[in-house]
Amino acid sequence: MKIARIGAAGSEKPVVVEGDQAIDVSTLVSDWNRTELENGGYEKVVKADLSKLPRTPLSGVRYGSPVARPTKVICVGLNYIAHIAETGADTPKEPVIFMKAPDSVIGPNDDIVIPPNSTATDYEVELAIVIGKRALYLDSPKDSASHILGYTISQDVSERHWQIERSGQWVKGKSFPTFNPIGPVIVSGDAINPHNLRLWCEVDGVMKQDSNTNDLLFGIDHIVWYISQFMELFPGDVINTGTPFGVGLGFKPPVYLHGGQKIRTGIDGIGEIHNTCVDFKK
Repeated sequence: MKIARIGAAGSEKPVVVEGDQAIDVSTLVSDWNRTELENGGYEKVVKADLSKLPRTPLSGVRYGSPVARPTKVICVGLNYIAHIAETGADTPKEPVIFMKAPDSVIGPNDDIVIPPNSTATDYEVELAIVIGKRALYLDSPKDSASHILGYTISQDVSERHWQIERSGQWVKGKSFPTFNPIGPVIVSGDAINPHNLRLWCEVDGVMKQDSNTNDLLFGIDHIVWYISQFMELFPGDVINTGTPFGVGLGFKPPVYLHGGQKIRTGIDGIGEIHNTCVDFKK
């Protein structure tokens, strides 16, 4: 199943996506959010007869973030073999975990705002895990799949000056407003193989990143299990699983984003998202 949220910002409705149509399921669940997911909202929709519910053509509609206001956005750094090599970093012995402000999450095709005076804003295509069931102290990575609702596309935008040169934690370079477009849909875990998916990112029509999740250092199940050892995961939580090679930081000299540029980010089996970079204006 594919689920999404469509409509104007702040007024999105929960839908199920079938082909080029959206089925309005707002009579079954109020939204795709933590509360509804905790209370079995997804399972309710899966079991329901959707044939008589209103349908809307998807052409021209706005997608919101496919999960409303996630309570956590957790990120895994340095998690693709080739990306580790391009950064010159040592290969991590355990997953590198950091947080991103949940309010950085926006709709998949919304504008990305370049922060004031930034000359080091970077793109990062990532496969995002969306949690569907509470997870804490899982016994084994084999237990992870049953706690995953599904997968979506994340554009994990980063401001490298604040991330690298301002000392402290990476969260500072990751948490600017609009720095995490996700969507357009969440594809349920039983409908996709996350361990072998092509993912890519273009800037102004030029391919920058083109890789596969089979290059992950720490796999999907390991990540969920690992995080559950020190943090409770709740339905609707988002985990950005890392970015492959080809980020702007990896070029010599680095090549960063600026206002007016167009970003196309895609993952096989999920779709594409499109963002325009705009300069910050007061």
